Amino acid sequence: MEDYQPDPKRWKALSVTLVAGFMSLLDVSIVSVALPSVQHGLGASPAAVQWVVSGYALAFGLVLVPAGRLGDAIGRRTMFLAALGGFVVCSAAAGLAPTTGALIAARLAQGMCAGALAPQNSALIQQLFRGAERGRAFGFFGATVGFSTAVGPVVGGLILALAGEDQGWRWIFYVNVPIGLAALVLAARLIPRADPGPRGDLDPVGVLLLGAGVLALMLPLVLAESGGLVTLWWLFLVGAALLVLFVRWERRVSARGRQPVLDVRLFTTTPGYASGSALGTVYFIGFSGIWLVFALFFQNGLGYTPLQSGLAVTSFAIGSAASSVVGGRLVEAWGRKLTVTGLSLVGAGLAATAVVLWLAPPSAAGLAAAPALLVAGIGGGWVVAPNTTITLRHVPVTMAGAAGGALQTGQRIGSAVGTAGLAGVFYAVLTGSGGDYEQAVGVSVGVAALTVLAALVIAVAELRSRPRCPKAVDKDLEHALPDPN
Repeated sequence: MEDYQPDPKRWKALSVTLVAGFMSLLDVSIVSVALPSVQHGLGASPAAVQWVVSGYALAFGLVLVPAGRLGDAIGRRTMFLAALGGFVVCSAAAGLAPTTGALIAARLAQGMCAGALAPQNSALIQQLFRGAERGRAFGFFGATVGFSTAVGPVVGGLILALAGEDQGWRWIFYVNVPIGLAALVLAARLIPRADPGPRGDLDPVGVLLLGAGVLALMLPLVLAESGGLVTLWWLFLVGAALLVLFVRWERRVSARGRQPVLDVRLFTTTPGYASGSALGTVYFIGFSGIWLVFALFFQNGLGYTPLQSGLAVTSFAIGSAASSVVGGRLVEAWGRKLTVTGLSLVGAGLAATAVVLWLAPPSAAGLAAAPALLVAGIGGGWVVAPNTTITLRHVPVTMAGAAGGALQTGQRIGSAVGTAGLAGVFYAVLTGSGGDYEQAVGVSVGVAALTVLAALVIAVAELRSRPRCPKAVDKDLEHALPDPN
């Protein structure tokens, strides 16, 4: 076990990394409200402009694990600064894009930089904090994840309202540049230099197998709106086969005493990692999928502007941000009970939201749903950050980047499944009901609530299998997984 010496600048360093993380996660949802503006400004087709969102999400998910492993090997500070610098450059390129093709290319590169940035955030928390402080740090991280996802439509709508519908979409990207440059300067000063892990073999075969497998699983989902599920369904079988080959290859690499891109023993020998990863993936199906459904309902069904649509769901963001900070202080004492409580609140809140939006008069729908969304948001703040803390707490710090990347890859796949699946349910009910938007949103949000209940089952199963509150695991149990060194 390493000799931990707390860095005096660790909380300042955390604040800078969270600003960068907020930007990268915000860009997942903020652009959705600007697609009509992009389409009008560049004369793009609906299928082409959809790649502005889908390409970013796809590239983001593809690089998470390899970038996490690379950060473990060459240093998280180095990877963080490189990824953040690339994100700023790509944001400027996206804002300046003269054509749809140039914009899509910039978004693909921007997504790769964001995906490289994300695992460094969780790994730096593992590196800089221990015990109760780590739970608090992950609480702030969870607040960032929840708030950035939910507030994206509000920020996007506000920017479009101020900058105009025609060219306002460019400012959605430009706003990242000054914030990113300031964060880059501060990160260079505040993030401590640390000895990188063993470079060894970066496992290029494993990187290719994992990347191809994730690509095959995600591509039909991110292209679902343009018929990807119908025409590319066979890629699910290809992706499953590639991931089986990946697991076999990684076991072979480990057996030879070399360092794999992702040590699969994390899932078999590290307490809580497999169940926490599964919980996060299933939860993000419901959590991420509802935002597109809400946008479709409020904007297409009720005629809200993008800003009004975003404001209608802001209570979720407020509840999530506030409870995440509190949850970071409770996770050491409550353990998995905290995520069980949070998932119960999210499920109940979404179920109530489904009923309210189905039955409430259209003129009062946004206001009527606010209390139920607030309850769901409070519960959500007790899911993402505590689950991340519990899932990663037994992971050796030397493997924190790859482990965090794998955890977030599952969440990205869950997001893609949820966005495609819940939107599909919404359109299917809308068509079958003859254009009844209230029924469509009620059913689709109800399905999201059922998905959250499935995540609750996973949490309860783990809690029952480990009856003692895991308060004692605030020490880094490096022996929980064989040391790759």
